[in-house]
Amino acid sequence: MRLKTLGIALSIIGIVMIIYTGFNYVTTEKVVDLGPIKINAEKNHPVQWSPIVGIVLLVGGIVIVLSDKKAKA
Repeated sequence: MRLKTLGIALSIIGIVMIIYTGFNYVTTEKVVDLGPIKINAEKNHPVQWSPIVGIVLLVGGIVIVLSDKKAKA
């Protein structure tokens, strides 16, 4: 049962990684701090991955689910 759950989880993560090929997060950095004057800059940090990684996870999940079914049969 655990292998089947792992395979399903990998397949779902693979599908999500194929659909969404990355995300961005924003950090705030202090640029100037002179007494009452404070200037902050927002910096965008993209995180990207190849859809091939998602395909590999999807195929790996399917293989694990199918091999678990053959082992039980």
